[in-house]
Amino acid sequence: MQKQLADLLVHEHAPLTLAQQAAGLPAQTPLFTSLLNFRHNTAGSTGPDDVMSGALEGVELLSAHERSNYPLTVSVDDSGSRFDVVVQAASPLSPQAVTGLIHAAAANLVTALEEETGATGLHEVQVLDETDERQLLTRWNDTAHEVPVTTLPRLFADQVGRTPDAVAVTFEGTELSYAELDARTNRLARLLISRGVGPESVVAVSMERSADLVVALLAVLKTGGAYVPVDPEYPADRIAYMFGDARPVLVLTSRSAAGGLPVVADLERVVVDEPQTVSTLAGLDAGELAETERRCALLPDHPAYVIYTSGSTGNPKGVAVPHRNVVQLFEAAKSRYDFGADDVWTWFHSFSFDFSVWEMWGALLHGGRLVVVPHGISRSPGGFLDLLVRERVTVLNQTPSAFYQLVQADAEAPDLGSRLALRFVIFGGEALDHGRLTEWFARHPEDAPALVNMYAPTETTVVCTAYPVSAREEESTGVLPIGSPMWNTRAYVLDDSLRPVPVGVAGELYLAGAQLSRGYTHRPGLTAERFVACPFGAAGERMYRTGDVVRRRADGHLDYVGRADDQVKVRGFRIELGEIEAVLASHPLVGQAAVVVREDTPGDKRIVGYVVADPTAENSGAAADLSASALSAAVRGYVRERLPDHMVPSAVMRLDVLPLTVNGKLDRRALPAPDYRVAGSNRAPSTPREKELCDLFAEVLGLPEVGVDDSFFDLGGHSLLATRLVSRIRTALGAELPIRTLFEAPTVAGLASRLEAQTNTKRARPALRPRPRPMQEEN
Repeated sequence: MQKQLADLLVHEHAPLTLAQQAAGLPAQTPLFTSLLNFRHNTAGSTGPDDVMSGALEGVELLSAHERSNYPLTVSVDDSGSRFDVVVQAASPLSPQAVTGLIHAAAANLVTALEEETGATGLHEVQVLDETDERQLLTRWNDTAHEVPVTTLPRLFADQVGRTPDAVAVTFEGTELSYAELDARTNRLARLLISRGVGPESVVAVSMERSADLVVALLAVLKTGGAYVPVDPEYPADRIAYMFGDARPVLVLTSRSAAGGLPVVADLERVVVDEPQTVSTLAGLDAGELAETERRCALLPDHPAYVIYTSGSTGNPKGVAVPHRNVVQLFEAAKSRYDFGADDVWTWFHSFSFDFSVWEMWGALLHGGRLVVVPHGISRSPGGFLDLLVRERVTVLNQTPSAFYQLVQADAEAPDLGSRLALRFVIFGGEALDHGRLTEWFARHPEDAPALVNMYAPTETTVVCTAYPVSAREEESTGVLPIGSPMWNTRAYVLDDSLRPVPVGVAGELYLAGAQLSRGYTHRPGLTAERFVACPFGAAGERMYRTGDVVRRRADGHLDYVGRADDQVKVRGFRIELGEIEAVLASHPLVGQAAVVVREDTPGDKRIVGYVVADPTAENSGAAADLSASALSAAVRGYVRERLPDHMVPSAVMRLDVLPLTVNGKLDRRALPAPDYRVAGSNRAPSTPREKELCDLFAEVLGLPEVGVDDSFFDLGGHSLLATRLVSRIRTALGAELPIRTLFEAPTVAGLASRLEAQTNTKRARPALRPRPRPMQEEN
């Protein structure tokens, strides 16, 4: 150690800014937050007060208090015969807890020295005593409870028997009772079985969100097969990859979605609303399926669905989740939340996002009513607020990004918001900022509705930890905790050696228990890498390495800190930046690529790509002939053809070289902020309508000006900003504009033309008002 310190003295005059740069830390991150001060004293003093009073001859020191500028300072006084330790800690750190850890570490170090065999490294010395370790591993993970071991179709059949006439599904004026939903799914299940679907087989489902989609998913499960959700809005290349990777028996789709699907040889399609299919279904038995009708018995361990998530290697990966996991999920929820038959749930999210599993089965397993939210309404916060009031929704599930927009709509229509019937608002998908809930709590009681922050990766079945949100948190701003594990889930915060870290110390989160998925379909290597042996459970038990960095609070709740890798969450979507980088780098004109998430405007996260032209392409003239803006546009178009919209960078910047740190790593801090004005045409508006739209574009995008030929999305727009623009157009221009129109005509000129062509332009609502629900016709 002395030699190391001596070697480091050559850097003693280096400025802290250089050290900050070498460490690769963001500008506002402290270089260090703790200080260890080791003071060697040979004067025979016996304590810290003696050290401080040694130079005060003739003066009696009654008391002393050292000040510190750091959250944690540990001072060790070595008198030659003893050590005295003084800990100064700022809240929420506990100096008593720190001294306890130091005491345990010192005792374990002495023991290790006494028993030294040459096989023990310093990093292997434990810093926890038995009591602390037992609390971290056992007491806070004492979640074991008995739950039924069954399947989703069995539970749904039981619910149909209890409430056959209750409304199960509502969509755009169409209602299906539990008995009607059961009959329709039974018919479709029989058709699918006749086409070879059964347990351990997979059906790709690609349909728009509707009541028919509920029927399709439930029918697949009744056959014993697993459904793979394929968003029909995905690029054809990505859909083709998913078809090839998942190896479905067939594709279940609708006429409106089928036209956009790639043709795959020998892959059968069943189009549910084709006349021939409708006629065939009408002739099938609507009664409950007998077990003998399936190709083999349906078991709780058979997969229910395979959901694809972003993959770091350039392609998405499918996560296979069994029936027993979803059953366990809702049994665990019963211990905390009183969901029942009177509840009304919304299906707001894409069915390719596993939050949809919680939404759909939350309603159907409790006898509640599922309101399928039309895609256009899900992109209109004001329209969605109107739907929540009109349908008397009681359970709302939202990503924080979507809820922040709903909060704004609620503020703009407080009379309507006051009529909400919500009992629960459940968050998931990304970090929840308490500071952005202040407006909501100012208008709504803390417990009406109750707000809950939930967490879990897709690999551990939708949600497995939960935290009740209050209006008055100890820390009124910042990211809220993700809570504590629910029934039959265990959470371990571990270091690189898979040992528990103390309370308040950041470590990687590992999850174990009944909600672990099977793993990644047809990817045994990746499954083995992420689902590792659990050293704290029974023989053969696995735990999932989440990649999320967390720390325990003193009360056992988990605080989310960040990621241990390049995975990010943007607007609720889980994204591997490596997948985007791989697609960028595959462009024939690109030699190097990097992707980051920037938040140049607070609350507005955007994906930004950086590319360096391929020298070979430049030498041949292919890249040299393109300007920086033309190359960026070409690369963005290339990416849009291969990745979903939420993964397409808001901007792609061409650089001469990627900046590196002194250690040779990518210097993310040195990557320049994108200049969205480069993509602009600057053609001036020629009509008052175009001028108004240009001003609204600039306002929403945060730009000084916008030309009439500029694309909203090329200038950095994304889905959430699109909803904001549509809302501003309604307010400022008095025109109702479906959000899909913006995607179809993303320029000022295009939108102006669409608005002029609307002969029946709807006037904007001066204020959203609730409407009485139409009386139901009696059967």
